[in-house]
Amino acid sequence: MTTVAELEHDPHARLAALRAQEPVSWVPALGGWLVTRRDLAMGVMRDAVTFTVDDPRFTTARVVGPSMLSLDGPEHARHRGPFTDPFRPRDVDARFRAFVEREAARLVEGIRPARSAELRRAVAGPLAVAVVAESLGLADADAKAVLAWYDAIVGAVSDITAGRAADPAGASAFGELRDSVETTVAAGSSTSLLVAAAQSGRLALPEVVSNAAVLMFGGIETTEGMIANAVLHLLSDPEQLGLVLADPALVDAALEESLRLEPAAAVVDRYATADVTLAGAAIRRGDLVVVSIAGANRDPAVFDDPDRFDLRRDNARLQLAFAQGPHFCLGAHLARLETRACLLALLRRLPGLRLDPSSPAAPHGLVFRKPPSLRVIWDA
Repeated sequence: MTTVAELEHDPHARLAALRAQEPVSWVPALGGWLVTRRDLAMGVMRDAVTFTVDDPRFTTARVVGPSMLSLDGPEHARHRGPFTDPFRPRDVDARFRAFVEREAARLVEGIRPARSAELRRAVAGPLAVAVVAESLGLADADAKAVLAWYDAIVGAVSDITAGRAADPAGASAFGELRDSVETTVAAGSSTSLLVAAAQSGRLALPEVVSNAAVLMFGGIETTEGMIANAVLHLLSDPEQLGLVLADPALVDAALEESLRLEPAAAVVDRYATADVTLAGAAIRRGDLVVVSIAGANRDPAVFDDPDRFDLRRDNARLQLAFAQGPHFCLGAHLARLETRACLLALLRRLPGLRLDPSSPAAPHGLVFRKPPSLRVIWDA
């Protein structure tokens, strides 16, 4: 019997067994069907007509309201459209590369004299917050406050997914975020993406707030998780770390392989709009269909020796960490840029960087997977 605790702590053996024996399986603990094979996962995510996010049970919408993340069809396009252009690869490089590299270097230099740190909250989280605030043009964003909002919203979404009552802190955090977005829009900065979205005529102010929440939520969660997992994977494997230290150009391979091995977003939810048979499973209209990105990313039909962290893997970019179809992550290129800059800053500026042996770290989480803390040490 698959349990929520098993999926939160160390799901990969269970996901492998399900993928081999029953790649679309009913999991009572989730109240839905779990899809673990890569081809099936891609099919579900690409077919927004049969498998939709537009359902009142969708967890993120229950916390922050309707947004591009929880709508399909023309409404999805209306919500996503005002935010698309700044996140195209060419625009991301032009607008954000210098800022991201400068901010990553600043944060790493700030911890360097201490010779030890908890990287999630000393570097990864603050970098993600700074970039989200910069990209959205969020006025007077305080990094600690934004991280607190994000923690509370992520916690509430995770509670609902696991069948628990949402922590009220999530609603309170969303209220504070709403106030900040409304202040930003009222200020009318010509460089703010939020102001541009509000002035586009396509979205009402509450819709701008909801989309700001999912962009912040996705931008911080994805990037913080990507950085933490990539550092953990590299520092846990001296051979692979040695390859990157000898050839820093391999940092891109490291982040793609880390995304494959432990995607920061482990699952995405869809709801069946009609009765459908998928890999022999009789899915009924209205059923929850949970796509396991973590399971799909270790499909041995696609990835040889899938549990191995291997920088020389030639198809790591086939990983599905940023989803597929109409809900492919808007900020994927920016998240990659941030992770690359952060990894290079850490490896270049902290000699002898290694995991703190007194504080073991491992990824954890049902929906969002990363080490709860990531303590590291380095030489003077």
